[in-house]
Amino acid sequence: MIQLREKDLSTWELETLAKQALEVILEHSKPDRVETPKSRLFINSRADVAIAVGAGGVHLRSPENDIAASEARAVLNKAGLHSALIGVSCHSASEVRSAEAHGADFALFGPVYEKEGVRSREGLRELRHACVSVSAAKGGVSSGSMPVLAIGGVTLGNASECVAAGAAGVAGIRLFQDNDILYVVENLRGTGTAKGYNPSDK
Repeated sequence: MIQLREKDLSTWELETLAKQALEVILEHSKPDRVETPKSRLFINSRADVAIAVGAGGVHLRSPENDIAASEARAVLNKAGLHSALIGVSCHSASEVRSAEAHGADFALFGPVYEKEGVRSREGLRELRHACVSVSAAKGGVSSGSMPVLAIGGVTLGNASECVAAGAAGVAGIRLFQDNDILYVVENLRGTGTAKGYNPSDK
């Protein structure tokens, strides 16, 4: 999943950039189904732009700063984007539960770490609590629960800690911008653990 987050662009500029990004994604994606590319483009906070370009989904800020996932779902469905996914940024277990109750498809939870991947005393514990809360909301059965992705200071060296805490995966900005993207993706894909990283080395 690739999120386009450009808060300072005009609507026209954002839509133009989104179209260009979507063209690249479609050109290089191997579809798992005929109509849906394997990689999806999400537009940050702008369901209107997501609709205009036919993006794979929209990512919403925390509930107090954006519309609810249920409202976004209604707008996307009305526009015919029934397969679009909705993600929500969350900073507490209660926000994760609220996002799930409103029909979000996944949550980005963070920050888990301080900058530069320094361990936060509270971050991992809160992540674990958020993931357990989602599981508990489904009757304690983890399968089928809304995925929670860890964000905030995530590195190749600590990604496995997030997965061990219950995260379905990780997200990041610097993780991908400051490193070779192919190397990062290859090391994260499938295991959530960097090659050669031993979880006991903490």
